[in-house]
Amino acid sequence: QLQASGGGLVQAGRSLRLSCAASGSISSINVMGWYRQAPGKQRELVAVIGSTGTANYADSVKGRFTVTRDNAKNTVYLQMNSLKPEDTAVYYCRMWNTNKYDYWGQGTEVTVSS
Repeated sequence: QLQASGGGLVQAGRSLRLSCAASGSISSINVMGWYRQAPGKQRELVAVIGSTGTANYADSVKGRFTVTRDNAKNTVYLQMNSLKPEDTAVYYCRMWNTNKYDYWGQGTEVTVSS
């Protein structure tokens, strides 16, 4: 129900833009966000954005990543600049509706080479 895309292999210092679109069966979306899970590590929050556009970021990505949303398209984006090898992970989108029910995307892999 959430389709993520945009991952790939890039060199350190380059950029990628991830997208995640919710299917039409999902309505009343409130908060949208991105998580990531690196090999051998726990899944962690990267960024979240509320319905009014207020965003919060993990300290490790502040100043490099920007989360935005298009409410008309039920889509959330993650612009990732100045990528580092430690950003290598599978990135998952997550959305909550106004009843606090959450949905997860299938994950898109990001690999940053040094």
